[in-house]
Formats: sequence, structure tokens, C-alpha cells
Amino acid sequence: MDTALRAEALIDLAALRGNLAALRERIRRTGSAEIMSVVKADAYGHGAVPCARAALAAGVRWLGTATPEEALALRAAGIGPEQARVLCWLWTPGSPWRDAVAQDLDIAVSGLWALTHVLDAVRAVGRPARVQLKADTGLGRNGAQPADWPELVAAARAAEAEGLISVTGVWSHFACADEPGHPSIAAQLEVFREALAVAEAAGLRPEVRHIANSPATLTLPESHFDLVRVGLAQYGLSPVPEAGSPADFGLRPVMTLQARIAQVKRVPQGHGVSYGHTYTTPGETTLALVPVGYADGVPRHASSSGPVWLADKWRTVAGRVAMDQFIVDLGGDSAEVGDLAVLFGTGDHGEPTAEDWARAAGTISYEIVTRISARVPRRYVGGLD
Repeated sequence: MDTALRAEALIDLAALRGNLAALRERIRRTGSAEIMSVVKADAYGHGAVPCARAALAAGVRWLGTATPEEALALRAAGIGPEQARVLCWLWTPGSPWRDAVAQDLDIAVSGLWALTHVLDAVRAVGRPARVQLKADTGLGRNGAQPADWPELVAAARAAEAEGLISVTGVWSHFACADEPGHPSIAAQLEVFREALAVAEAAGLRPEVRHIANSPATLTLPESHFDLVRVGLAQYGLSPVPEAGSPADFGLRPVMTLQARIAQVKRVPQGHGVSYGHTYTTPGETTLALVPVGYADGVPRHASSSGPVWLADKWRTVAGRVAMDQFIVDLGGDSAEVGDLAVLFGTGDHGEPTAEDWARAAGTISYEIVTRISARVPRRYVGGLD
């Protein structure tokens, strides 16, 4: 790391490829489902284009995004239809429907209104669209309700018969797959199977049927169908920490967040630290300034609780996390300006993990990695170049 850098997020693409290999091996024990690499939200903060390319190098042929802008950015980066199918599922009336059709995206359709927009775009662009119908099996977000499902399926089948669209997928999403044994899981699977039966009876023959997210991929083989969508797991974090750590599932964290100490100083007993003086020094001590804060994605909710690896020990944030910085009380230890502070990483050397930060902030590891802002440079290692 260049000592001029204030902070960086180190992204290990070899670990990402290894995680996908481990997930594929796990899937192959019980079936033959393919993997979709979910790279929405800038690949959960890891960098969408580098991670997408690493996933493709690992043999993945499906990519998943939330917004159409995310999907179109992959195409603009040179990831064409011959390299990857790209599913995008979060649409609004003002979305770039024509661009999506022109760029051969798989467009998730959750209702007749969306199908109407797709068909308008098809007629404007002059080429058929790839459509995946989404059923709401109990999550209550996107997807057609069971009562509306037959009408949507019939309309899609009619459009397919006209050559306007190809229905490439039927899918849904779990509400509580991260809580193994939750009664909603079996209930949603049953509703999904019923939705598939309706689609088949109408004459639809989709390429892929899918409902499994990362937790279902790891714990629910009966949900794998033709395709599983892996997000958090491919980045080496456990989506079901109560059921197992990343290592328990053969995964390795991909992101390490680290910063260089900006100041070290001795202060007397009773010295206030950071805004509000929620922490005062219990005795004469050494304070170290870590130059990252909530503008960089460090949770303010982790004030006085966030863990840091510094000077070969696990430390804790002293006082409030500010916008650009926070303080660590070193007690009787010492450090130098420029020393490395690791907020989270693999845990191999005793450093905290993203899950440790999630517990400290009262949230989930998804949020910890995804919130690391663009102000923190990403450095990629473990590539194929």
C-alpha cells in the first residue's frame, strides 16, 4: 500500500473465484444448478466490473443486478451477451426499457404494467426482448401475486407466440432463507412450485427457474432448481452466521478495509475524546487517529464499539465515529503515524471481520461492505493478468 493513501479497500479477486468454486462444488453434491453472480450495488461495494469479470473467469455465465443502470454499465464495460446473460429486476415506468432491449438484458417483469413497457420498447427497437417473470411467493416486494399470476403468464405467453418476447425465466425470492427452518420457507417453495405449474400449463418453457439466494444456496438444496443467485456468499461472508462462519462453508472474505494512522499523541487522564465526550480517558494514555469515518462508510452506530486491529492487538473505537475519522485508545501501547489499522478483513491474523463490525453496529454484514463509499479507493489483487 502506498503510504500516501489515507485508506483503501483491498479486493482479493482470487478469493472471489475460490468462493464461486466452493459454491459450485456444494451445489454439485445435490444437483446441477448454474450460478448467477449478483453484482448489484457495485458488487456489494467490491466493484461491479472487476468482480463480474472475475466471476466470468470462474465459469459463471449469469450476472444479476438490481437497477437497469447497473446492468447497462456492465454492457458498456464490454461484457456482451455472448459473455454473460444479465438479469435486472428493479424497474420503474421511467426506466431505460429500450436500451435494455437493445442491449439484450433479461428484464424481470412483475406485472402487466411492466410487460406493457417491454412490448412498447420491443416495437420501438425492432427486436424481441428476453423476459423473466417474477412471482411474489410471500416476500411482498416485486412479483405478481398468486391471484394475478395466471393473467400475467397468459399475456406473456401471447406475446411470446407473436415473437415479441422470449420468456427466459420464472423466479421468486425468499423472505426468511437466512433463518433455516422458518415456516415461510416451505410455504414459499410450495407457492413457487404452483407458479411454475401455471407457467408450464400455459406453454412457457423457460431456460431457468430460480428462487435460491445465498442462504438458500448454502442450506436449502431443494430450492436450487436450475439456477441459484449468490451475492453475499461469493464475497466470502456468511449469510447465515448463526449456522456457520465463512470458513464453515468453505468461503473466504474478499474485502479488507484498512487505513493509515494520521496522528498519535499522549493525553492526560480525563481527556474527552471526539464529539460529545462520550468517552474520556481513564488514565494517561496514547490516542491514535484513524482517518476514516461515516463518510467513508464506517457506521456511526459502531461508536465506542467498532473493532480495529492496530499495533498487533484488537482495539475498540473510542467515542463517536465522526464524518472523516475516529480515535482508538492504545492504553499503554504505542504506534507511529503511518502504521496500518485494519478495520476488517479475513480474520486470518486476528483482525476483525465484517461480521464483527455488523455485530458492533447492530446490523448485517451485507450493509458493512456495501456502505464503503467511493471515497475509499479499491485496490484489486489476485487477478488473472
